[in-house]
Amino acid sequence: MLLWLAPSLLSQYVLDVLAVGPELRMLAIRCVWALAVALSALRMDEHSAPSMRLHTAFQCTVGSLCFIALVLVSGGCDGVYFQFFPCLPLLLCLIYPQDSLSATISGVLCGAGAAVMLWMAGRPPSQVLLWVGVVVTVTLVGAYGASEFRKAQRAENEGRLERARREALESLAISERRRTHSEKLATIGQLAASVMHEINNPVAFIGANLDYLEREVLAEPREATREDLAEVFRETRMGVERVRQIIGDLRGFSRMDTEEPTECAVADVVSDAVRIARLRLHHVARLEVDIPEALPPVLAVRRRLAQVLLNLLVNAGDALEARGRDGSEVRIIGAQEGGRVVLRVEDNGPGFPPHVLPRLFETFFTTKGPEKGTGLGLALSRELVEQCGGTLVAENREEGGARLRLEFPVGSPVKAAS
Repeated sequence: MLLWLAPSLLSQYVLDVLAVGPELRMLAIRCVWALAVALSALRMDEHSAPSMRLHTAFQCTVGSLCFIALVLVSGGCDGVYFQFFPCLPLLLCLIYPQDSLSATISGVLCGAGAAVMLWMAGRPPSQVLLWVGVVVTVTLVGAYGASEFRKAQRAENEGRLERARREALESLAISERRRTHSEKLATIGQLAASVMHEINNPVAFIGANLDYLEREVLAEPREATREDLAEVFRETRMGVERVRQIIGDLRGFSRMDTEEPTECAVADVVSDAVRIARLRLHHVARLEVDIPEALPPVLAVRRRLAQVLLNLLVNAGDALEARGRDGSEVRIIGAQEGGRVVLRVEDNGPGFPPHVLPRLFETFFTTKGPEKGTGLGLALSRELVEQCGGTLVAENREEGGARLRLEFPVGSPVKAAS
């Protein structure tokens, strides 16, 4: 803006020619004014507040002095430009609204210049005071307008920043929910083969029972006893209930939630995770659960904590898969240690290699193939545990195998993450 202002100041010499004729002194004054504005604009650092204030003060001082010189050359208090003395502070407030110093400097110099010219011309003191009052009044109006402009600009900027902050937080919350949901779906994808096997078993004997009923009910004479038919119905209902429970567990686990933390019975949360984890571990390892019923509740989002335990159990199953089911074992052990509830998920597999252990909770770090690992499971599990005020650490067991240790405070309320 200032680089455009400099040539415009020089071009206004045309007005000088029309007002007072071709006066070279006026051209020289305008050249000095334009050159000072251009050099100041080139040296000004827009990112430094002190630099902006310094150059603004310099430009206002030079501009006011050059305008006073133009008034003197054009005829002093009887010249055509004298009437514009009150306008200069107002114009500078419009050009430099970010700094009230512009109006102050210009008002002082223009008021003093007008007073000196009137006094030297022998004008009465009342006229001198009148012009000084006019310049001061216009200066105050300009300064007030610039101040209100700055307040409105600050309010607008603060509102824009607040909107951007809220949008960023909302976007972060949506991203976090989607990331959690995608990890749930990835875990379910890893369980797909086991789920199909578990559902196929009850579906197979349901079909066999229906075939049996069809044969026996339609056969003449009827050979089946009422006890045989009752047993078939019981088995069929058990199979249907088993399929319903598997589907219900998967639906509840995969659902996105925005719940607040509540007191959760640890045994119930472990039971939720174990019911789904058995689909993966049934043919891989023996799963043992040792959770005392008297264990104090923890403050957490139940489904999120169940997701963490399921991630850890599925990881244990992946680690044990290569060695076969014989001798493979996964344990969930709960205990209270001081004021904290401790859950340990252990296996007797190969454990964590020394070079892997420090990077275990890094996002996208995985030792599994692309068909099994996303690199988000453990990183997300630690985040979910920390959101509930707990900790999650990994270590190797002395007797061999891996151990994931979760600790939660007892009765310590924490704020849920969005």
